[in-house]
Amino acid sequence: MSDRTRRVYQAIDRGGRMTGSGIMRRAQSTKPCSGAAIADVLEDLSPDGLALIMLFVGEGHDLPTIEAALADLPADVQVMGCTTAGEIGTGGYLDHSLTALGLPRDLFRVAVGAVSPLRNFDPERARAMAFDLRADLTFSTADWSNEVAFLLSDGLSLMEDQLVWALSEALGQSPLVGGSAGDGLRFAQTFVLVDRRFQTDSAVLAVLRTPCTVTAFRFDHLEPTEARMVVTEADPAQRLVLEINGMPAAPEYARILGKDPGQLSPFIFAANPVVSKIGDTHHVLAIQRVEPDGTLRFFSAVERGLVLRLAQGTDLVAHLDRALGGLRAGGAIPDILACDCILRRLEAENSQTARDLSQVLDRYGVTGFNTYGEQFNMVHVNQTFTGLAFYPPDSGDDLAAYGVG
Repeated sequence: MSDRTRRVYQAIDRGGRMTGSGIMRRAQSTKPCSGAAIADVLEDLSPDGLALIMLFVGEGHDLPTIEAALADLPADVQVMGCTTAGEIGTGGYLDHSLTALGLPRDLFRVAVGAVSPLRNFDPERARAMAFDLRADLTFSTADWSNEVAFLLSDGLSLMEDQLVWALSEALGQSPLVGGSAGDGLRFAQTFVLVDRRFQTDSAVLAVLRTPCTVTAFRFDHLEPTEARMVVTEADPAQRLVLEINGMPAAPEYARILGKDPGQLSPFIFAANPVVSKIGDTHHVLAIQRVEPDGTLRFFSAVERGLVLRLAQGTDLVAHLDRALGGLRAGGAIPDILACDCILRRLEAENSQTARDLSQVLDRYGVTGFNTYGEQFNMVHVNQTFTGLAFYPPDSGDDLAAYGVG
């Protein structure tokens, strides 16, 4: 590891709390007063010199108050963010907080664009927007050749599947990672922060160019079982499964679990997910709730004829510890931006391991939020821990020897 990398690791706090390698600044406040909370966050971030602020807003905060504070930021500081189903920062899992990351201008060039309204989604316009953002990021030095994209979308729009497919086509080989905005466990209304205003029915995309080494990752602790079921009737546009194995969906799912349909709840869904397995790869298709007519509403689109498997969870805490430890291969310590599905947090709370999981998140300096779904390249997934790991600019050779980067 080079002397410069070591110096970055030993970086002194410049206003905001430093994450793992000291590349980014982070700040958070758990004050219930939104005005006081956003004032503390912005003071700790020291926005001068930042290219982008990512803001994750917990339940109960007054969004107009936050907007008013953001309006006073320097014009050259871009902002994106969303409401959440929980936040991740110093101490691990947080609730009702304001949590933020700041990307410094000396290590990042950023172009931000919006897709709105999602209800009238036009794939060609979305692709054109992503192409334009990439075109804005032109540099004369090869040291700034690493490019990634981060996406935040309305978690109740039902449009993430179409959105990531279109954007990924335009982004080419650049990784796309993101999360769906949350609303606690109310599932009533989610907001995305676009042009310093909170909007529904919207998505915001940031394309980042940096000399830092960046790794996109997606983890889950689930193992598919041999218990299978076939979707025999579905409404993919509404993410509804009407029938499983030719029977009403919710009662049949409950029967396979050996439970009464009245027992079905978010905790049961979190503990008993279903996956679609293609080759050696499985994608989690998480259930959101039971509708009054006995259909199952999912967090992502499910097609008729799809074969689903029940999955069993391995040790959630041990798995995340190993996975995050793998990102430190060769001794390089990254800053980690993560989108963690709310169902993982519910599973941890139900199994009384949330405190242990928080300690793991805190130990690895993770910043992010709990989502209604995660995006990874061309797919919209659920019940995963998905994100980006940022390493100091000259750590690439160190990481390559360990298969990271």
